[in-house]
Order: sequence, then C-alpha cells, then structure tokens
Amino acid sequence: MASERIILGIDPGTQLLGFGVVRAVGKKAEYVDMGVLDLRKEKDAYTKLQAIYDCITEVCKSYHPDELAIESPFYGKNAQVVLKLGRAQGAAIIAALESGVESVTEYAPRKAKEAIVGNGAASKEQVQLMLEKTLGVRLESEHLDATDALAIALCHHFQTETPVAAIKGKGGWEQFLRDHPDRIQK
Repeated sequence: MASERIILGIDPGTQLLGFGVVRAVGKKAEYVDMGVLDLRKEKDAYTKLQAIYDCITEVCKSYHPDELAIESPFYGKNAQVVLKLGRAQGAAIIAALESGVESVTEYAPRKAKEAIVGNGAASKEQVQLMLEKTLGVRLESEHLDATDALAIALCHHFQTETPVAAIKGKGGWEQFLRDHPDRIQK
C-alpha cells in the first residue's frame, strides 16, 4: 500500500506569495488547498519576511506537509530582485523546516511548467487550465501565484513518483551502450 504524502508548493515573492497543497498517494495526487499572501501594502522589507514566515507556519500547522517544493529564483537582469526573492524563499523554507517538513526541493519555473503543461514557456493561464484538468477541480483565484505554487507541488509529486521523468535523453542508444558496456551481450 502506497504511503500518503502532503506536498506544499510555494511560489515565493515579496509582493505576492502563492502556496498550494496536494495530497499524494502512490501515483495519484489530489488538490487540498491554495492561496496567496498579498504583501503589496506592506512597505517594510523585514515586516514582509516576518509575514511570509508567519503565513507558511500557519499553512504548515493546518496541513502538516511532509515535503516542500519551492520555486527557485529566476536569474534576471536586476540583482536586487533576485536578492529579494531569495530572502522570501529563505523565510518560507525556514518556516517549513521549523514546522517539521522533512525535505525541501527547488524547481525552476520552466521545470514546473514543463511538468504540468509539457512546455516550459507555457503561460500562467495554460498552467491553471492543465492543473484543473489533471486534478479534476475548478481553481478560482484572484492571483495566478496560487496556481503556480500548486504547479510546483504537483511537479514535485511527478518528479519523485516517477524519477525517470527527470532524466533527459542524451545521445540515444549509442550513448547508453557506451555508458553501460556491461549491458552488451556478446
């Protein structure tokens, strides 16, 4: 019998932070919850970090996640944006770890989109539509940051339940045979 896992996905941000929770049993995943922490009215950067910590702590108290999947900061032109996202990510990770989460895994935004839609350049709306079809629920949120977080959680489920999905083919059969000469029968 497959064991149950609760996976918390987070799309970190200092303006809007999305979270999504899925329950996974074996290869099956089901929607539990999602939401957004709106930090746009808060001006103080450190108060925002405290709010992120408090929010994720409460989410963890409510759902007792076993694993955290979090979007890694993308590398843009503005170093300050990457630093702010890293701080938000750090506050969320510490809150989850202190709440008993057993493992943390980072995923690039393109990786999650590829896992859910099959296209790393998919729009946020495409991701939401595919999540609805995959999970069999209607997802209504004012902000797509919540569905992005749900996509991160579901991506983690797919990657851990089917590890072969994470392996990219490189070189075809010829490369495989070069890498594994012991597999050739003579």
